[in-house]
Parts: sequence; structure tokens; C-alpha cells
Amino acid sequence: MPRAFVIDHSQISRLFKARAIFAASVSLLLIIGLLVRLGWLQIVEYAHFADLSKENRVRLMALPPNRGLIYDRNGVVLAENLPTYHLEIIPEQVEDMEATLQGLGEIVTISEDNLERFHTSLRSHRPFESISLRTRLNEDEVAALAVNRHRFPGMDIAARLSRHYPHGESTVHAVGYVGRISERELSTIDTSNYRGTSHIGKTGVEKYYEDELHGHVGQQNVEVNAEGRILRVIDRIPPIPGSNLVLNLDIELQKHAEQKLGEFSGAVIAMEAKTGAVLAFVSKPTYNPNLFVHGISVKDYKALREGDEKPLFNRALYGQYPPGSTMKPFIGLGGLEDNAIGPRESIRCIGYYHLPNDEEHKYRDWKKEGHGLVDLGDSIEESCDVYFYELSHRLGINRIHDFLHQFRFGEKTGIDLFSERRGLLPSREWKRRVHGKIWYPGETLISGIGQGYMLATPLQLATATTALANKGRLVEPRLLKEMRDDAGEITAMSVLSVSWIKLKQPARWDLIHKSMQRVLRGKWGTARATGWGLKYEMAGKTGTAQVFSIAQDEEYDEETVAKKLRDHALFIAFAPMEDPQIVVAVIAENGEHGSAVAPIARAIMDRYLLKDAK
Repeated sequence: MPRAFVIDHSQISRLFKARAIFAASVSLLLIIGLLVRLGWLQIVEYAHFADLSKENRVRLMALPPNRGLIYDRNGVVLAENLPTYHLEIIPEQVEDMEATLQGLGEIVTISEDNLERFHTSLRSHRPFESISLRTRLNEDEVAALAVNRHRFPGMDIAARLSRHYPHGESTVHAVGYVGRISERELSTIDTSNYRGTSHIGKTGVEKYYEDELHGHVGQQNVEVNAEGRILRVIDRIPPIPGSNLVLNLDIELQKHAEQKLGEFSGAVIAMEAKTGAVLAFVSKPTYNPNLFVHGISVKDYKALREGDEKPLFNRALYGQYPPGSTMKPFIGLGGLEDNAIGPRESIRCIGYYHLPNDEEHKYRDWKKEGHGLVDLGDSIEESCDVYFYELSHRLGINRIHDFLHQFRFGEKTGIDLFSERRGLLPSREWKRRVHGKIWYPGETLISGIGQGYMLATPLQLATATTALANKGRLVEPRLLKEMRDDAGEITAMSVLSVSWIKLKQPARWDLIHKSMQRVLRGKWGTARATGWGLKYEMAGKTGTAQVFSIAQDEEYDEETVAKKLRDHALFIAFAPMEDPQIVVAVIAENGEHGSAVAPIARAIMDRYLLKDAK
């Protein structure tokens, strides 16, 4: 018979009760813990999580300012902003960047240059900042991307204003251009003011007046949905647009000068004599600045940089040339001022010059048979080298240096452009310091005709000529005429007088003026062909700068010399002589003779003074 088991119901009841109490206690502790944690989150850390929640819903967006426009003196637009569509990506919203880039590349063309610039920007931008992948999308590309937008989180099509230069090649060396902000520039600019801005001035006026043109960034808080689309604007601080700039340039005169320079490489500077306002700033050859705005291809940039013509080189600002015989009016004035020669004193030119006690070396005149008996006026009219050899020998290099320095040779003119070159005004001390050698008397002679070590930029020649025209008043060249801010306030640029060159006898200015007038009006004037039919009086001086040296027993034969080794042609002028209004300096590389480029200066003056566009 099986054994009977007795169930102790009271023991089971106690065990169940103990387990129930334990379970209830654990549950209570969990509930208390949950309530404590909930209270902690809701009360103590409320602000922190409220901010995180707000960031998921509200986004702070930078509002880049519109870049200021640039006009010429007559209100013609030289730099404008045109609407374009950009393909942009916000990195923090993209899970797989390479897959996204590959997918977008199947919809629109994305070049290797585009990808390289994007990855460079990716390293220098914050994850939440939008980065441009492709610019200047056409309507078909915009439509294709819009249809596929849902496939690419973080991708956006942004309508932005892009810089455009309607006159392209004609203004690039003065106006300059904008380009993408580089990593080096990011380390120097105020990044807080460039949030949302991808471009910055690279050259010319665009770079020099970057702060004025850029303006000040604004911002807005916007509510977005889960896809990042803007639902509404919560608050907004509008950006302050950049100031509009009005330049002294006359675009029609600029193009006229460019066209008259023709096929020559070189430069033309035209300035208002009394104010220093730069009317024309030409450097040829030139290039299209619009290629650089959104990033030029490696191939195109290499062609510009390595080509024989060097179009990227700003000859008007950086070009340093021997000034040649354009120095003779300045040297002649210095000789009068130092009483090294009299205004009517004559010197016989037989086609060459000997230094005292050196009968072997001949310093030749450009005219093989010589000019005969000439005074200062004759020597400027005919550009007699022998006269200025003798005058330079009497003056000595230090007195030549000190007098020419007053005209700012060897110094920057102060124009409102970066990287201006100084040229070179030699002296004994300079040669000793730079070359560790003594100065030789023969070097003084060739300096007296603007050769040897002496170098000047086209801008320096034009600026120094204003001092001749103004009888000693030297003005600083200026591209900017006035600024106009968003409120319509106009800030005009004042005339900047660098200095006054005072002579012991002011009448000597008139003597130089009349001598330069004879260059165009005189029987033997080197630019007399240009002076025929003039309706006003022009004062000028031709110049020829030797590119390479020839031996004493050789003659320069332009027919056999390679074009790139032929002499440079120069011409400086001002008009009308009785009340100078305009100054022009022309340099044509390998142009051979200054008389060949004098018509360029006349054409510019005709256009400015007579409104003659021929």
C-alpha cells in the first residue's frame, strides 16, 4: 500500500507570501528607481535634454551676405552676382559618403577636380556645414537630382549667387577675381564672418577691398523635419551686404587702349593728371577671370601658367623694365636743378662718347653719325644719348639717385592693389650692399639713359609723369573712386598727394614741358609723325629699352634678332600741355622703337579729350 503524503498548506502559504513580498519589494525598488531617474531627467537635466531635443528640431543656419558689385566710373557693371544652382552635401547627414558620391555621379557629371576640391573642403569644414560638390548645374541636372533627392540624405540643391565678370579679359588685371577659400586662407580670415561663404577675393580690387565687398554674415533659426527640410523660420538676423565699389576705370577707354596695344605684350596706364585716378589699367596678354570663380581645371591652369605669353603675369603692376630714354626729361631736370649743365649749354654729339682718360671704350648714340651740337631741348626732342652721357657723368650716380627718388622711382606708388613691385633705382651703396662690388663710371652713363640696373614698372612711369605734368605735385594712383553701402551712403576717395617736388627755379618745369612738346612738334622730334594733326598740345618722350647687350664692334640689326630679344618700346605723355588732364604710359615688349607706340598714347588721349573713338 503506497505511502500517503501530507501537504502543509500553512508552509506553502508562508513561502508564497515571502516570494510575493520579495517580488513586490523588487518591483517597488524598480519603480522608485525609475521615478528617481525620471525625476532626475525631468528636473535636474531638463535643460540639457531640452537643448538636444531642440537641436533635432531647430537648426541654426548662416545667411551669407551678397557680395558688393563693382562698377566703372560711368556706372557700367564690371563684377556682378548671377543666380546659379549648386549641388551641396551636409556631411553629418550622410551615412556612406563614398556610396553617395558614386550615386550622384551616375546622375550628373562629377569630375575628378570636383571630387578633389570636395574632399579638401571636407577636411576643413565642420560636419554640419554644407559643402559644394558641383556648381553651375543646368536645368536638366537640377530636375534629375530633385527626382532622386529621397535617395541621398544630406544632399541639397542650393540656389546661390555666383560672381561673374561681364567684360572678362578686359578687366581681370585691375578688378581681379574671386575663387574658393583655400585652407591657408581659412587660417587667416574671420571664420565666423565667412560661415556659409565659399569664395573670397584672390587678386586685384576683389582682394584689396575684400572686407568692404564681403559684408557681414547673418543667421536664422529654422524648424526642420526629420528629412532636414525647413518648415518655418523661428527668428532671423539678416546679413549686411557688401559695399558696392565704383572705380575710376572707364571701361570703354580701357578696351580702346587694349585694342590699340594690338598684338604686343605689354601694358598701358592712363591716369588723371591732377587726381591720380586710374582711367585705364591694361596688361596684355590677358585671360578670362570667369574660369577661376568655380575652380579652373588643372589642364586649363597649366596652359595659362606655363604658356610662353604668361597671361597671368600682371605687367602693369609687376613688370619691371629698363625705362630707357623716358628717363631723359627727369635726368635733364636733375641736371638743371644741380647746376650740372645750363639750359642753353650745348654739347657736340659725334655718335659716341668717351669717358675722360678712357679713349678705348665707346658709349654709342642710337644715331650712328651723331646729332651735332645740341642743348637740353634738342637732346630731349631728338633723344640724344651722348648729351645725357655727359650730363650723367657730371651728376654722378648718387645725385641721379637722390633726384629721381623724389619721383618715387625705386619705391611703390601706393596704388590700391597688392604685391606692387618697387622697380630698381641703383646707387653706389645699393651695388655694394647687394653685389658686394664698387660702382663704375660707365654704369653711371648707361643709368643716365635709363639702362643698366635701372628698372621701372609701367605704373611708376605713369605716376612719375604726373609729377612732371603737375610741375612737382606727385599724386598717388587710385583705382577706387567711391564706395556705396547698403544704406546708400557714399564714401568718396580723396586725392592723395604723396609729396611736392620743389625746384629752385620753377620755370625749369616749363623748359622740360616745351622740350617734351618738341618730341611731337619739333622738326626732328622722335614722335613727330604722331604729332601731325593734333588738336591739342601733347608733351611726350619716346624710349627704347635694350633687352640684351651687344659688343662694341657689333650693330643691332632688328631683322636678324629674334622677336623675343628685340628692344622694348616705351612712351610717356601728358596733355593738354597748358593744363594737363591725362597722363599715359605705354610699354610694348619687343616693340623696337618708342615712336612705334606713341600713336597708342595719342589714340587714348583723343578718346578722352575729344571723345574720338577712332
